[in-house]
Amino acid sequence: MAATITRLGGKLRRLRQSQKLTQAQMAEALGLSASYLNLLEHNQRAVTVPVLLKLAQRFGIEITDFTADDDGRLVNDLMEVFADPLFDGHDLKTADVDELVGAAPTLGKAVLTLYQAFRAGGSATAAPGSGLGEDGEAAMPVGMPSEEVTDFIQDRKNYFKELEAAADDLWQRGDLAPEALYTGLVKLLSEAYAVDVVVAPANGLGGLLRHYDPRTRKLTLSELLPRTSRTFQLAHQIALLGQRPLLDRLVSGGKFTTQEADTLARVALANYFAAALVMPYDRFLAAARETRHDIETLERRFDTSFEQVCHRLTSLRRPGNQGVPFHLLRVDGAGNISKRFSASGISIARFGGACPRWNVYDAFSTPGLLRRQVSRMPEGGSFFCIARTVDGIGRSTLRGNNARGGGRHAIGLGCAVTYAREVVYADGLDLDDPQLITPIGVSCRVCPRKDCADRAHPSLHHALSLDENRRTLATYMSPES
Repeated sequence: MAATITRLGGKLRRLRQSQKLTQAQMAEALGLSASYLNLLEHNQRAVTVPVLLKLAQRFGIEITDFTADDDGRLVNDLMEVFADPLFDGHDLKTADVDELVGAAPTLGKAVLTLYQAFRAGGSATAAPGSGLGEDGEAAMPVGMPSEEVTDFIQDRKNYFKELEAAADDLWQRGDLAPEALYTGLVKLLSEAYAVDVVVAPANGLGGLLRHYDPRTRKLTLSELLPRTSRTFQLAHQIALLGQRPLLDRLVSGGKFTTQEADTLARVALANYFAAALVMPYDRFLAAARETRHDIETLERRFDTSFEQVCHRLTSLRRPGNQGVPFHLLRVDGAGNISKRFSASGISIARFGGACPRWNVYDAFSTPGLLRRQVSRMPEGGSFFCIARTVDGIGRSTLRGNNARGGGRHAIGLGCAVTYAREVVYADGLDLDDPQLITPIGVSCRVCPRKDCADRAHPSLHHALSLDENRRTLATYMSPES
């Protein structure tokens, strides 16, 4: 189990402190010695399965959530920060960051916030004319809205029980039928919210795919939207109209620093509700298990798209009835990561370029075809991943420099290799074959591998070693490799 290899000492200590227990008291509750618990809290011993079971029994923790490597992700995020040439003179190592995160994860997150503000051109002090809050502190944004919202979703494991409950309730009272969901939602909008739905020619919408006019109470959808997207947009609008107090309460709980982040979070939460409505939790989870996560079958059964199904698979985190813990990322052809979430334990690049060995980047060479990969991170974690490109709406319809439709992206979905046999796409692969495993990393600067022919930047883990009389496959490969 992942619990024997991930850094759980900090979580264990924070759990004890939240229960207001001494080490001796918690050790007694777990049937351990206080000295052994102290070793566990300082990551000098692995937290074993029997200890995890006792923690779940005595303190009501959800084992899957407790073993999620949140501290590991924070360590990797901070290593990306310290990979910036700004810190080259400080010789920071992973062990230093491990110690910081284990002792004070909140401080580590504060460093991330400060670095985000630095990258965004922010300042720790108020600029002239920027205004001050009521308490005299600078009232200014400290991070990118997209990063704030991504962290908000990651911190909540991409699971929002209130939105799941609201979607389930609508199925109970909304007179909806799976085989006619689009017409049912059109009827619901008309009868419950006095909203008329029309599908309009694309050339009259100025690039909009959905537009709601609160004055006329008319929801206009572009003809370019496929059926799957039309249904999803109806569900999204129902969230904005029928779940506004809930959305606002969840957004308020995020404590975002800008109005833009508030709005982006509200859109993300409305999308979450829409997914929960179109793919109801219990029915979708049962279908995912039955089909062994066959995405094409799930697309057809729920009349959804590849990307919608992948997103929904990452949100099946209900305590006591969870799905496979997946990670997901979406990238464009230039390598920009526009969506990322990880429940699998893998670390995804946060700042700058990611590792080019991930199969999500290879997907662009075979558009529309699904690619498989068994990969291993430098610290030893192994993962099974699939990737496929998806085309933006209107890509094949609109042409020209100013109207070419949505761009092409690649979606990567993966899980720890221990769950791979629950995924149909792993069939036929020898997951233990070392020749099948692709060594990957987070990004070049934080990756310790010396023998990587795809390395684009030197690693902060090793002194740069160049020899003008020798040439390797990549400039920053170690000559000794």
